[in-house]
Amino acid sequence: MKNKVTLQEIAEFAGVSKFAVSRALSGKPGVSKETRDMILKAAGQLGYFKDQPLPAKERSQLQEADHRKWSGAVLVLFPNVRHQNRESLYWGPVFDGISARLNQKGLDIVTLTEPSNDHMFSLLNPQGLLGIVTVGSVTTQNLLDIKKLNIPVVMIDHMDPAFQSDTVFTDNLSAMRHMMTKLVSRGFTSFQYVGNIGDAPSFYERYLGYMSVLADHQLGMGQIPELISPDIGLHFQETLSKALTEHELPELFVCNNDITAMFVIDVLKSRGIDVPGQVQVTGFDNTYDDPAILATVNVDKELLGMRAVDQLLWRIVNPGSNYERLLIQADVLVREPYPAFREDE
Repeated sequence: MKNKVTLQEIAEFAGVSKFAVSRALSGKPGVSKETRDMILKAAGQLGYFKDQPLPAKERSQLQEADHRKWSGAVLVLFPNVRHQNRESLYWGPVFDGISARLNQKGLDIVTLTEPSNDHMFSLLNPQGLLGIVTVGSVTTQNLLDIKKLNIPVVMIDHMDPAFQSDTVFTDNLSAMRHMMTKLVSRGFTSFQYVGNIGDAPSFYERYLGYMSVLADHQLGMGQIPELISPDIGLHFQETLSKALTEHELPELFVCNNDITAMFVIDVLKSRGIDVPGQVQVTGFDNTYDDPAILATVNVDKELLGMRAVDQLLWRIVNPGSNYERLLIQADVLVREPYPAFREDE
């Protein structure tokens, strides 16, 4: 049975030449960064980078990590320091959880922010690190460089078809479904989703949860494409203002996180639209305690960091076991009911 993915298959799937695929996969010049990233993603989706599984006899006996006395250091990678940093309302608590758990285990922490080039990881000594925890989105090229270190990696809030590792996520799809079901049960029928769904796997999963509830209740989707495209991230005010001018106002804007929700509220108010009188807004992550955000999802951010450390230590003593995706449940928070909420909790 054929398992190996060929360069020609990748070229046909990506819509580029076999030469471009060869240059991109070998890391040689001759293709643009955008084309290289697209080829790496396509190769990952086809399974080009997939590791061969170990024989069952080599992975049948699972080992406990809790009873081991640990020593050494773990690298924590913040790939995009502008958004993923210790001062962030979301990522700061995640880092606090990582740090607290490593301290509990007697391990040192090394932080690396925004690698300046694709080969910076070659400067690291893998023998001096137990493993790596990545925080947020990481470029495919960085992940392929990390792979060369041959040490365990756990990714928080990120996944990449070109790189196999354990991952830790909030259960975004279930949490969004729970929140949307509450909203629909209160009588809301007209929605628009706001946020670039391609910006992070978590955002895409939240959108899937949102759409699935609309489908369950046979509610018209009618999504304005620009509100979920990269345009909303690059030109937020202009994109939302144009949508407000050209389309009917929904009953509720469902946003990919609380930060987006606050931006939506600001734009609405600047156009003289009353929130919550004329339209209401929901968020996700519970990073802003603002009554104008009708509902949000409380993500246990510190727990994300703690469980990532636990998973890394487990992986160190169980290197041959299949990779795992850990999902952490989150709670829906509905603030003081507005008139559209026609039922009590």
